[in-house]
Amino acid sequence: MSGGVITIVASVVMVLLFLSELRLYLTTQSVHELSVDVGRGEKIQIHFDVTFPKVPCAWLSLDAMDISGELHLDLDHDVYKQRLSPSGSPVKEAEKHNVEETKKKAMAEATADNSTAPVCGSCYGAEEKQGDCCNTCDEVRAAYRRKGWALANVDHIEQCAHDAYTESIKEQTGEGCHMWGMLEVNKVAGNFHFAPGRSYQQGSMHVHDIAPFGDAVIDFRHTVHKLSFGQPYPGMKNPLDGAKAGYTAAAATGMFQYFLKVVPTSYTSLSNRTLATNQFSVTENFREAQGAAGKTLPGVFFFYDLSPIKVKIVEHASSFLSFLTSVCAIVGGVFTVSGIVDAFVYTSTKLIKKKMELGKFS
Repeated sequence: MSGGVITIVASVVMVLLFLSELRLYLTTQSVHELSVDVGRGEKIQIHFDVTFPKVPCAWLSLDAMDISGELHLDLDHDVYKQRLSPSGSPVKEAEKHNVEETKKKAMAEATADNSTAPVCGSCYGAEEKQGDCCNTCDEVRAAYRRKGWALANVDHIEQCAHDAYTESIKEQTGEGCHMWGMLEVNKVAGNFHFAPGRSYQQGSMHVHDIAPFGDAVIDFRHTVHKLSFGQPYPGMKNPLDGAKAGYTAAAATGMFQYFLKVVPTSYTSLSNRTLATNQFSVTENFREAQGAAGKTLPGVFFFYDLSPIKVKIVEHASSFLSFLTSVCAIVGGVFTVSGIVDAFVYTSTKLIKKKMELGKFS
């Protein structure tokens, strides 16, 4: 009977160990290695998907800049916008954000009728030299920017009477915007941000023209549906995916700042395909809008820096030969141990019976 019990227990232990080894054999494991990143002259693709329920699409611009001095204003390549109603439903089909086409359309409309458009339009006091012309609303704005003046009211500007940008600002008041796409940046520290108004560079300063919005409260509460620095790999987690900010305040007017530490990552799959991507960690801060003079520019700002350490992730799985060896070891080990236990129990039982026969036990 003892031998039968030991056999049953040994069989159960053997099956459990076999299932555990089978699970390890079928599971893909990853090995992480750290090394110094020696890559040079590379680019990073930033994929983003953000919703601003209180900021109209016409009011938003996306800019990117880095410490090398490269600057991209009002990015529109591979950037898409979807207008949202106050309830959050789409107003119309998503359209590719194209700043240059908007400017060309405005210029074409301004020059289409020579009988109403002057040969040399006035710059309304912002001429740099005598004879300067401003034939479109954008040229008037540019002239004012060069002077450092704010063009708050365009109602008296003849060139802005049918300006598409001004009309879209008024038309989309009260709407929201869903903005997504991809931008490619140098592999150096920098930032990209969503902010109101058209942007321009004045000397060493990066400026956004928010004069067209007047005293409007610009609420930058937002939801980051997706933010990644490169293509995802299996099991990758981006800390900002699904993050929401500003929804607890009555009006989230101010600067939302995200400080990202980007870690270059190389992922090699079982099929020996290598994917160069990036992971990142994040901390965040909110600067509330200040008074009228020198007030904080509202917007959502992502400041990123590169880690000098690169993570290399390699997938590997146990070979069938290794699995077979482990199974044989399990079978042999269980049989050996069960045999020893069985022999010990049998010998002990036999010895006890013999002593009982001799009258040693009563």
